[in-house]
Amino acid sequence: MKILFLLIFASLTSVLIAQNGTLNGKITEASKTDGLPGVSVVVNETSGTSTDINGYYSISLAPGQYKLAYKFLGFTTENKNITIKSGEITNINISLYEESSLLNELVVSAGKFEQKLSDVTVSIQTLKPSMIENTNTTSIDQAIQKLPGITIMDGQASIRGGSGFNYGAGSRVLLLIDDLPMLSGAASDVKWNFAPVENIEQVEVIKGASSALYGSSALNGIINIRTAYPGEHPQTKLIFTNGIYMNPLRSAIIWWGKTQPSFSSTQFSHSRKIGNFDLVFGGNVLTDNGYRLNNTDQIFRFNINTRYRDKKIEGLSYGINANFMNNRGQEFILWKDGDSGVYRPAASFTQQFDNFRMNLDPYIVYHSKKDSRHSFKTRFYQTANKNNTEQASKDNLYFAEYQYQKTFSNELTFTSGITGNYCETTSEIFGNTQHFSTSGGIFAQADKKINLLSLSLGARWETFRLDDDKENSKPVFRTGLSYMLAENSSLRASFGQGFRYPSIAEKYTFTQVGSLKIFPNDTLRPENGWSSEIGFKQGFKISNWNGYVDIAGFWTQYHDMIEFTFGQHYPDSIAGNPSLIDYFNYTGFKAYNISNAQINGFELNIVGKGKLFGLPATLMGGYTYTNPIDLDVNRDSLKSTNDNILKYRFYHSLKFDFEVTYKRFIFGLGMNFNSNIINVDKAFEDTLRLPNGQPLIQDGVPVMILPGLKEYREKHNKGDVVFDLRIALQATEKSKVSLIVKNILNREYMLRPGDVQAPRNIAVQYSLRF
Repeated sequence: MKILFLLIFASLTSVLIAQNGTLNGKITEASKTDGLPGVSVVVNETSGTSTDINGYYSISLAPGQYKLAYKFLGFTTENKNITIKSGEITNINISLYEESSLLNELVVSAGKFEQKLSDVTVSIQTLKPSMIENTNTTSIDQAIQKLPGITIMDGQASIRGGSGFNYGAGSRVLLLIDDLPMLSGAASDVKWNFAPVENIEQVEVIKGASSALYGSSALNGIINIRTAYPGEHPQTKLIFTNGIYMNPLRSAIIWWGKTQPSFSSTQFSHSRKIGNFDLVFGGNVLTDNGYRLNNTDQIFRFNINTRYRDKKIEGLSYGINANFMNNRGQEFILWKDGDSGVYRPAASFTQQFDNFRMNLDPYIVYHSKKDSRHSFKTRFYQTANKNNTEQASKDNLYFAEYQYQKTFSNELTFTSGITGNYCETTSEIFGNTQHFSTSGGIFAQADKKINLLSLSLGARWETFRLDDDKENSKPVFRTGLSYMLAENSSLRASFGQGFRYPSIAEKYTFTQVGSLKIFPNDTLRPENGWSSEIGFKQGFKISNWNGYVDIAGFWTQYHDMIEFTFGQHYPDSIAGNPSLIDYFNYTGFKAYNISNAQINGFELNIVGKGKLFGLPATLMGGYTYTNPIDLDVNRDSLKSTNDNILKYRFYHSLKFDFEVTYKRFIFGLGMNFNSNIINVDKAFEDTLRLPNGQPLIQDGVPVMILPGLKEYREKHNKGDVVFDLRIALQATEKSKVSLIVKNILNREYMLRPGDVQAPRNIAVQYSLRF
């Protein structure tokens, strides 16, 4: 009887299986052959499947008629009516079109998963690889500065006035490459020329405190550079650039005679799929003779990305990414004087350097069939700086992050993770003593959509220790919401806390650059703060144009801000009775927790694409107003004016970039305007003085850190407007020739004291893809 039952059951099962049909196919993006992973194939609005990492799908269905919907975030939904026949295979390949509205652009940095721009609860802006390439970008900061509200002053990034000039030590803006921090170990600063500009998929910038997700140094925001993986077909890209610096308007500052300083670069990249193995590699070779005397630069950089999609375990991938750079040249820190010597270095400072940087990033990622993701990403980042001024250093940084993410059917995404960081460093400017720092954190964030409302809530706890100091722990929180008022209108509000631990360089640097001395301070505490924002985003479609306008009001508070302060920094042993020699030996800059600040303002951005008089065109621009108030009014003696405005900030910033295409020609115009900087360090505009207040005289001349700065700022500190122009000819489908002119009006302008920017420069660029 038991055997008979099994035979009947097996027979019925085989009949049922035979009656089913199979639906399969591949989903790609329109005009491309690359498969789209993660596309939802919904059957009769109740069940279905999703595409694998290569865009393929397959599902068994009983015979009958079905209504199919192919859905993917950022793309239009495709609907199909089909009939499944018993035992037959039905193949349907679908091409999905990207939604035309720029509000549907996808970003990942706000919640560490893909979201539409209209759904995020914070201010976020993106930069595309076309903008990076078209503007002759050899260092990524050159392109990022084109985004409204962002200033990079001598390598120091500031978002909406959150940072000033910090002497290359510490950063309140966290740079990430593929979601992993890319700050150097000891200085915790950004090396912009290390980023692989030849292989970028998208740059995303979050404006405002982001420490709940990203930890220390995200106090003012983050910049996340996402690199690209290969498509279905191999691709090779070559970009050759040659250019010269033109003569400035003031002939007195020309030092190069009749031979113009030149620069050149060669960028290359190649990407391909080899079965289940993805490979991308590229690099850049750059030589820059410099528009400033004794300020040359030579760079060789090579990067590689790999990914293997496991054949046996569906959803499992792993690989290693790497980047290597050697940078040689001569450094320019202080000018000779503010008259004819702005492009000449101070005689007391000439530095030759030979620096090496590398990062190795092994990782493993697993996407389960139940809409969850596990990832374990690591980074080893080594920096080795050699020079002839006894300021050499070497540090090794180790970082690891485990992340778990689960997407539920009710449009809830939960993200959590744990991070660890360890740095060891030795430097001549740290007294040739080895220092180390460690940190660890745990974070969680929930993002939920309820009809037209998007909600976000996150928290992080992190602990930090430097050498044998007591551990510092800090919990931070963030929350935000976005509500769709209409189809293309959204209102958002957010609040986030942030913090930054002092870097090893800020605590232990003891060095001298010309007459500028920097002293250590091992009692520095973390700085912290919060930022809030309310914003409105309105999409538009006017004639052949579509885009959006975004307006945001923001308010930021900082506490225990770390700033370098000029004065006499005596050790305790002589503080009560310093001699005249002690006075000079211990006069200079030292980092202190002395500033509480409030920054409020508003920002207006516009992004659009369409046609102008029938010609394809794009537009990106924005205006930012900041009111950066120093709440410690008793420190006015440290600033160049009595205004309670934070140092190295300005009130107004206006930027735009416009591009139009006519047949095979492409024309682009960019503008960057900053109003005048109100305050700098008073010590930069004054002479060094004796204890009785009299100027220090050497060889009959008053001794100054930056000679002539006060007079130079009185003449030139009126605000700066700089225009860039580009013209390109699409010679063939695969090649393009471009002429790029930067600072076309040849304006002489300065950001940080003693750092006058480049005069008009012209470059010819040839790019080839095959």
